[in-house]
Amino acid sequence: QVQLVESGGGLVQAGGSLRLSCAHSGGTFSRFNMGWFRQAPGKERELVAAISRSGGSTYYEDFVKGRFTISRDNAKNTVYLQMTSLKPEDTAIYYCAAKRISWLVTDSYYLGPYDYWGQGTQVTVSS
Repeated sequence: QVQLVESGGGLVQAGGSLRLSCAHSGGTFSRFNMGWFRQAPGKERELVAAISRSGGSTYYEDFVKGRFTISRDNAKNTVYLQMTSLKPEDTAIYYCAAKRISWLVTDSYYLGPYDYWGQGTQVTVSS
């Protein structure tokens, strides 16, 4: 079974930075497109960023462009989300997600639906 474990969340002041990590196990990591989602209390889950199998193609929602960076290290089976210039509205539980992609598919980011999910890590940005 594929397992995803997020870490790196915490409490930070507005304008600060956090780096989230997602450790992947249970499959060949390089066969999976990866994504980061978030869900604030009372709100629906939303895509934040996505990255292709190789890391060569990325996607960002408009509300994080220029502030967040998604990356991956396939040798370490880990995907990262570097968050800078954090705002109170970034407060949410952040989830890592994975989708197994065929070798026949060209390297590109994937917007959904995703097959596997982590338990989430809380990010709280104080004003």
